[in-house]
Amino acid sequence: MIHAHLRAPAERDVEEAIAHYRDEAGPELALDFVDSFEAAIRDLRQHPFIGSLQFAFELEIPDLRSWSLQRFPYLVFYVPDDETIDIWRVLHARRDIPAFLSADPPS
Repeated sequence: MIHAHLRAPAERDVEEAIAHYRDEAGPELALDFVDSFEAAIRDLRQHPFIGSLQFAFELEIPDLRSWSLQRFPYLVFYVPDDETIDIWRVLHARRDIPAFLSADPPS
């Protein structure tokens, strides 16, 4: 199975979302977010090319894909290859996504 790698900005995004849900709605919803995120990663590891290419075209970042979390308004932004899913960001869908993604170009 393909390996998933979270970049530091993606790790921070997930930690901030968990803290937000914990502080605003309680630990159960924060755990639900974690479960939803883990389910999205499982989906991507099994089918790495299922995500939308919308932002790849918009931002001119080849192969950049996005995948929605179930029950939460977050998108996982990643670039897949044959061995790894490189997860760049995990952003709330209402954010200025192009601004956040262009701030973290590939290394």
